[in-house]
Amino acid sequence: MKIALSTSVIQRGKTGVAQYVLALTRALMPYTDVVKFHILALAQDLPLFEFARGRMEIVPVDERWRPAVRNIWWHQQVLPRWLDQQQIDVLHVPSYRRMVHSAHCNLVSTIHDLAPFHVKKKYDFARMLYGRIVVKHLARRQNGIIAVSSSTARDVEHYFGVPVQRQNVILNGIDHARFNPGDRAAACAMVAQRWDLTEPFFLYVSRLEHPAKNHTRLIEAFDKFKSTSGSPWQLVLAGSDWHGAEHVHAAARDSRHTRDIHFLGFVEDAVLPDLYRAASTMVYPSLFEGFGLPPIEAMACGCPVISSKRGSLGEVVGSAARIIDPEDVGDMAQALLEFATHREQRDSLIHAGLENARRFNWDENAKRVMDVYEKPFTGSRSWGG
Repeated sequence: MKIALSTSVIQRGKTGVAQYVLALTRALMPYTDVVKFHILALAQDLPLFEFARGRMEIVPVDERWRPAVRNIWWHQQVLPRWLDQQQIDVLHVPSYRRMVHSAHCNLVSTIHDLAPFHVKKKYDFARMLYGRIVVKHLARRQNGIIAVSSSTARDVEHYFGVPVQRQNVILNGIDHARFNPGDRAAACAMVAQRWDLTEPFFLYVSRLEHPAKNHTRLIEAFDKFKSTSGSPWQLVLAGSDWHGAEHVHAAARDSRHTRDIHFLGFVEDAVLPDLYRAASTMVYPSLFEGFGLPPIEAMACGCPVISSKRGSLGEVVGSAARIIDPEDVGDMAQALLEFATHREQRDSLIHAGLENARRFNWDENAKRVMDVYEKPFTGSRSWGG
C-alpha cells in the first residue's frame, strides 16, 4: 500500500495542525515495514521531517505553492496528477482547508474544527466563505473523514451533512516521552535563564489570534487579579503572531500591569515541556477549539489547568481543570486568584490532570488511523456529494 500525506498547512511547524501532523508521522513510523509513506512537504518545512528520512519518502514541494490560493490550486490540479504517476492508494490531507475534490485514489481528511461556524471574524471574508461553503462540498467528496473529537464530529454532521457514524472519531495524542512531570527545579532554572522568569506565572500557549483565542479578555482578567491581590504572579503568553495579534499586543501595552506580561513568541518543541513544568498554572480561555492540545500537554507535565470548555475543550479536559466562562472576565479573574492563593486546589488538579492526560496516546490512535487507510472503500463516496 502506498500512502501520501500532504503537509503544506503546517505553517513551518508553528500551529496545532503542525503538531498533529508531526506527531502522526512519528506514530506511523512502526508501519513503514509494510506500508510505503510519501510525506509531501514544502521546501522550507523539510527539516521538520528529517526524523522520518530513510523510513519514509520525503517529497519536496516547491515554495511557490505555499500561498493559500496557489496551495489550493496545487491540491486540486497538480497533486492529483502526481498521485496517478506514483500509483498512490490513499491520500491523507490533515486539514479541511486543503481537501481534494477528486483523485484516482481514496481520499482521507482530518477535520480539526469548524471554527468559522462558531467564531465570528475568525478569518477574513474569503477564508470564512471557503470554510463555510466550499469545504462543505469537499467534505462530502472524501472517502474517509477523521474527526479529532466527538464535538467536531457532531459539527461535521450538523454543518456538512456527513453522519457521525460515517466518520472516524480519533482523538489526538501526545508524546508522553516528552510531556511528563520531569525535573521541575531544572525547568525553573532554564526559564529563569532564558526568559528571566523568576516569579510564579500563569502560562497561555497559543498563537496570538484575535478574537478566537481570547487573549484580550485574559489580559483584562489578569489586571483585575493583580489589582485585587497585589500578587507577584506574572502572565506569560507563548505563541507566534497570527491574525489580529496587534490587538493582543495593544491590550498588553495598555495594561496597568504591562511589566508583568511577557511575550515569548513561538516556543520550539525542545523547550516547550520545560516551560509547562516551570509554569505555576496553565490558563486556556479559548473561545472555541476542535481539540486543544496545550491543556493536555500541560497536564502531562504536572501543570494545573484553568480552561474554557468551548468546542471540544470540555470533552478533552473533563473534570481535571478549573472550568471558566471565557466571556466572563470576572469569573476568569476569580479563577486566577484562587490558583494564586490556594495551593491545595492546584495540587488536586495536578493529580487529576496527570490521570486525564494518560487518555491521549498516539500509539493506539495511530493504529486506528491505519485502520481508516486500510478500509476497502468503494469507488463512490459513501455519502454522495
